[in-house]
Amino acid sequence: MGIAGTRANPASPQASAAEGVAQPSVRLSQQLRPTILGVLLLSFMTGGIFPLLLWAFAATLLAPQGAGSLIMRHGSVVGSRLIGQQFSGAQWFHPRPSAAGKGYDATASGGTNLAPGNPALKQGAPDFTGIGELAAQYRRDNALAPDTPIPIDAVTRSGSGLDPDISPTNAFLQVGRVAAARGLDESTVRQLVSRHVTPPQLGFLGEPRASVLELNLALERLPPGAARPPGPQ
Repeated sequence: MGIAGTRANPASPQASAAEGVAQPSVRLSQQLRPTILGVLLLSFMTGGIFPLLLWAFAATLLAPQGAGSLIMRHGSVVGSRLIGQQFSGAQWFHPRPSAAGKGYDATASGGTNLAPGNPALKQGAPDFTGIGELAAQYRRDNALAPDTPIPIDAVTRSGSGLDPDISPTNAFLQVGRVAAARGLDESTVRQLVSRHVTPPQLGFLGEPRASVLELNLALERLPPGAARPPGPQ
């Protein structure tokens, strides 16, 4: 009988027992070592290398955005292009209402959390000014007729309460008040607004908008010759 004839039948009990004895035992340390090393390696890559790469990318190619998109004037920070701030007084463009703290408080960012069907959103509450009262006040401040349509951003709070922009319609409706308070020609202020309208991103993302802070800074930069000439207007 040849050598092939002496091989044990794999299906026989003797072969199964022999195969079982020949299999090496796997130690717990052999399983833990690659697991621990894998966790450490992934933690180093995702918690160290990847954030450093993002920081280097932002610091190199997106330095203004990485620093907070700050706006400087005479060597001092006056605000950010990303965070709105409160302006009052007839000589300034006003931002949209804010529910962040007492208004544009960056430490208390947030909206009203009122549903569209909540009566308080329109009618107001003891500690909350409703849309109806905001619209009436907006018309009074800007000397508008009682039936003048009001842009929605003029009477509603944003989700963050820190929206730095207003709609072009909102800005243009404030032109008359700002021009009168500063003694400027309305056409001059209107042209200023037109120059500061930002189109939608990539031409289709979002809506046209105007930065309130940049509008007010541009007002301060107007030359003396932009003053309204004397006489009836």
